[in-house]
Amino acid sequence: MTADARPAAPFSQWERSVAARYLRAKRKNGGVALISTISFVGIALAVAVLIIVMSVMNGFRAELLTRILGFNGHLFVAGQVLNEPGRAALVQRLRAIPHVVQAAPMVEAEALVQGRGATSGAVVRGIGPGDLKATPIIAGNIKRGSLNGFGQGDFGGDIILVGDRLAASMGVEPGDTLTLTSPSSSSTAFGSAPISKAYTVGGVFSVGMSEYDQTFIYMPLQQAQLFFGREDSIDKIEIKLDDPDRTPLVRPQVAVIAGNEGVVTDWRDNNQAFFNALEVERNTMRLILLLIVAIAAMNIISGLVMLVKNKGRDIAVLRTMGADQGAIMRIFFLSGAAIGVLGALAGFVLGVLFCTYIKEIQTFVQWVTGADVFNADIYFLSHIPAKLDWNEVIGVLFWALLASFLATLPPAFQAARIDPVEALRYE
Repeated sequence: MTADARPAAPFSQWERSVAARYLRAKRKNGGVALISTISFVGIALAVAVLIIVMSVMNGFRAELLTRILGFNGHLFVAGQVLNEPGRAALVQRLRAIPHVVQAAPMVEAEALVQGRGATSGAVVRGIGPGDLKATPIIAGNIKRGSLNGFGQGDFGGDIILVGDRLAASMGVEPGDTLTLTSPSSSSTAFGSAPISKAYTVGGVFSVGMSEYDQTFIYMPLQQAQLFFGREDSIDKIEIKLDDPDRTPLVRPQVAVIAGNEGVVTDWRDNNQAFFNALEVERNTMRLILLLIVAIAAMNIISGLVMLVKNKGRDIAVLRTMGADQGAIMRIFFLSGAAIGVLGALAGFVLGVLFCTYIKEIQTFVQWVTGADVFNADIYFLSHIPAKLDWNEVIGVLFWALLASFLATLPPAFQAARIDPVEALRYE
């Protein structure tokens, strides 16, 4: 096909052929090929890192939200209404609200825990045995022992459940005893004294979040009322919904039932600062990584500028053969766009594969280094979470391609403006 032929396609065959030849290494312009390779690698790594980081941030938020809400519930009722005679009827009315799957009366207080030569603080949560079994994040994560015996016996019995990290620090296993000391006091012949009692560890649970596994103990509700001197009172009613996003819809109904004597809060009130901080960090990381993509695209400009300078004579020859400025511009646009497209696609594949096999990669790195690269005490979770959001992934590809295409325009315009007479004069 001659240089002046203009097919219907956006780029002619000879334009694609020339652009591809310019990207290949030559003896004379190997430096240009090196810069093209660096540009390709830069775009690929920038896209892959952006996909990986955003997926990990999404995974963190999803995992923390799942565990926090699974452990703590979605709505809470407190206040004087809990100590009134109609509390049982109040609980039943709350359970009858559409989308409510659980309404559990609870006692929650701090206590001192003594194990085998170790002492620690803990949060004791008193809950009925039926409500505990209806809490999947606990009942479904008993690692050692079982729920057998929980809530059985006088005042609910003395069987308790302990988080695995707390059990490890206390040196206890199912069947061992822990001594709990309540901040409440009892009167004795020598004055007031803290209440202490030995309890049997019935099971050890692990929800995969160190804050809870290190801190919480579950105790039968009646036993907790006795131990903390609550008599027949409770601290709160914890409500769980079939979907946390329905919280704004259900909260007004809960408030009406709780009345003026009830105080209604939800998970957004209790964790707003935490999730806001995660969102700010996520947006900041997105901005920083988009800047990295832009910087990687700058390599395309430098590579094409060098290519234009090295190919001045070729451009002049093509112009004398009949190629117009548009054809020259399209050739160099294709050269730069090819680097951007191939780099973005390579980064997409690399990022998606990394996120898909992130647990295996974490295990391999820990095996090679012999170190825990993701300490649960620091990062709250026991593994690196990753959740691919395909809308975000497509957005990353779009911005990477847009940056690459825009980066090709200045060198392409520069090549199109070269005067063939002047270029040949100095060759």
